[in-house]
Amino acid sequence: MRNQLKLLRTERGWTQEQLGQQLGVSRQAVNALETEKHDPSLDLAYRVAALFDRPVEAIFDNPHL
Repeated sequence: MRNQLKLLRTERGWTQEQLGQQLGVSRQAVNALETEKHDPSLDLAYRVAALFDRPVEAIFDNPHL
């Protein structure tokens, strides 16, 4: 799933490790999301959206549209 996660993370000056700590996931999980190897669970997508204070749709592209 295409996403804006890396852009948002780097705008804040966070490492993948730091973002993972904020979200309660590993650095590897953040990397997998950023490189589009894995899609986030609904819960994780909402946590990401809340952390960056944006709607889910502004961060993750809906592949079904």
